Amino acid sequence: MRHVMLGALAGLAATMAMTSAMRRFHGLLNGTNRYPLPLREIVDRMNSGRDERQARTNSGAMTGAVFALLPRHRGSGILYGLGVWTASYLGWIPAARILAPAWRHPAERNLLMIAVHIVWGTVLAKSLSELEAAEAEAFGRPADAELSVLERRERGTGR
Repeated sequence: MRHVMLGALAGLAATMAMTSAMRRFHGLLNGTNRYPLPLREIVDRMNSGRDERQARTNSGAMTGAVFALLPRHRGSGILYGLGVWTASYLGWIPAARILAPAWRHPAERNLLMIAVHIVWGTVLAKSLSELEAAEAEAFGRPADAELSVLERRERGTGR
């Protein structure tokens, strides 16, 4: 369960990076292609009563938690990010008739969304690796480690 929680935290970090990239790249689109990005459109069309920020946060954490359960190797974050884009914008979103499939949107918008999913996947994988390392090294305690002076004082086992 802790591993899934670390994945969710990494997913949140990746979502912050993705959001920043989306904001910056959206401004580079030409005027006719600068309509709201897919997540805003999805939230609006689903009439879920949720705001875009909450939807982005929840989906980033959930997909990060799933990533934590998968076997990983070099580049798997990028592949996972591209897989999320493919499954979403060529799969379940058009199948649910929420948005038109990606091939019906302008190429530069698709490139933007692919690029930010690469950013997301890269940050997800790196964040999860860092959180796992921190848990094992900085926040964990090897079984044979001695108690610190403060811990010994608190437990009354010496000075």
